[in-house]
Amino acid sequence: MVRVRFFGKSDAGLVRENNEDAFLVQPELSFAALADGMGGAAAGELASSFFVRSALETFARKGQGDSEDCLVLLRASFELANKRILDHATEKPEDKGLGCTAELLTFFDNNFALAHIGDSRTYLFRGNELKRLTQDHSLVQELVDRGAIKPEEARHHKMRHVILRAVGHEENLDIQFNQGEVFPGDLFLLCSDGLTDMVEDEQISNILAQPLEIDVSAQKLVDAAMEMGGHDNVTVVLCEVVEEGEDCSPEDVKTVVNMPAYKV
Repeated sequence: MVRVRFFGKSDAGLVRENNEDAFLVQPELSFAALADGMGGAAAGELASSFFVRSALETFARKGQGDSEDCLVLLRASFELANKRILDHATEKPEDKGLGCTAELLTFFDNNFALAHIGDSRTYLFRGNELKRLTQDHSLVQELVDRGAIKPEEARHHKMRHVILRAVGHEENLDIQFNQGEVFPGDLFLLCSDGLTDMVEDEQISNILAQPLEIDVSAQKLVDAAMEMGGHDNVTVVLCEVVEEGEDCSPEDVKTVVNMPAYKV
């Protein structure tokens, strides 16, 4: 069975008053969730909270299993959150338009399974190389894919915040899935665009390459976003695959878990 350490860190940033990001790490259930809310006022914060709570309820109710089971849990988590957000918008029209981008990562046997919607991201740092496992579901990414703009233009494009897919915007979800084998030393990074809009992938890679505990690495990533202006909420979750013989007891895991309160 794969052994994983988890840690998350979230900051409202230097410009926004409220934090619409939410994250949840659950070592006992071997999953991590991250959501970046949208919708204005408190609606975005509510949407992201719907997502992380839906993930927790789904995994706690059904437990874990093989690859097929995990994909079922991932999809069920997204669909439950999607329904709750849509139902809320129906009941409270003043919150219409709320939704969230989302990352949900789980581990089983010696593998990972990932589900993604929006422009939050999940990376894998392996062998001193940073690989993005997700594709942004955004207008700017579509322009890059079509060759209409260059990748380096995307970061500062005036339409960079136009999202094409989000949880809570449509009844039918188009979820991106990814799965693969894990190895000791692998480090997964889930993050909101508050990090990637501010910090280049090269700098993220340089931080993750340092021989640090994951709580320190997470803080360094958040600090890097703040140093570049901290224009948005920034949230990072790190999941570190450890050696088979290395201690990763529940007591040990709890020392590197940070789960903020969230409203529903």
